[in-house]
Amino acid sequence: MSGAAPAGLPSEAALEAGDARYLRRAIALADEGRTRGNRPFGAVVVGADGEVLAEAFCNTTETGDCTCHAETNAVRKVSPRYSREVLAGATLYSSAEPCVMCAGAIFWSNIGRVVYGIDAVRLRVFRGERLDQRDAELSCRDVFEAAPNGIACIGPALIDEASRSHQGAWK
Repeated sequence: MSGAAPAGLPSEAALEAGDARYLRRAIALADEGRTRGNRPFGAVVVGADGEVLAEAFCNTTETGDCTCHAETNAVRKVSPRYSREVLAGATLYSSAEPCVMCAGAIFWSNIGRVVYGIDAVRLRVFRGERLDQRDAELSCRDVFEAAPNGIACIGPALIDEASRSHQGAWK
């Protein structure tokens, strides 16, 4: 489903096979988190050599910690174990566009590349209008573009697959 999107929605990015494989793993982690009663978000950090450095899902319900988003959980796993130089060559795969908090964590970790599934605009349709489910309407790209070290950002991608995790999960 690559190409043009309805008015107001970001177009879907095409992915290489390796990127698609890791993004699908992040989506599977989102589903795993959902089965445990959490919100459906997953993340995988992969080094430049293809080694999986960390996997995580959102576990805010289980922990009661509102900062335990999938991407932030993944950053918490990699940042004490790997140097900033190693992380500069890493890619974080996220089942959904990282929120402002997670984009900040990605910036501070020095991860150099992000690939994500469903974008925040489409995700807001699933979330609805409840205040406890709304996000700060700022794209991760805005955060990444303000970073002095440049963070490559690819997405949305595999939108239909990434959207399935959210069907019936909100409201």
